[in-house]
Amino acid sequence: MSDCPCCSGRSYEQCCEPLLLGHARASTAEALMRSRYTAYTLAEIDYLYKTSGPRVRREFDAESSRKWAQSADWQAFEIRQSEGGSPQDSEAMIEFVARYRIEKADFEHHEIATFGRVEGEWRFIDGKMVTPPPERREAPKVGRNDPCACGSGRKYKKCCGQSAAGAEA
Repeated sequence: MSDCPCCSGRSYEQCCEPLLLGHARASTAEALMRSRYTAYTLAEIDYLYKTSGPRVRREFDAESSRKWAQSADWQAFEIRQSEGGSPQDSEAMIEFVARYRIEKADFEHHEIATFGRVEGEWRFIDGKMVTPPPERREAPKVGRNDPCACGSGRKYKKCCGQSAAGAEA
């Protein structure tokens, strides 16, 4: 018995395997989300298609999905937030992060996924990437003609800004 790739803490045989083999259906949106991550780790692209909603199926590119899944060394999966998705619900939202490595470079796929019931089964409906907020400057910007912050009394462009301009060239 091996640990399930979805990081649930359960064995693969008791967690995602029955879903991927078609022996069971996901009773919650989270179970479906975890099984879809596991499908990526195993490059089970047919399962990804099968568990997608109608619009996602129309846009689904199996070959690109397969190439991405196979090129990645899947590292970890984390659910950050979840709303709805119980056996009694018809909709759900799950924010998750999937970590993977491609050619020694580490990546994070951070997404808010929506799920819904289609013909009584949980399906992936849509996803929106979560991007980090833009970096904000803490200190005010120093203009080229402002006095240099080092206290020399010279203009920034003729003092400390000169070395910065030389580095850009």
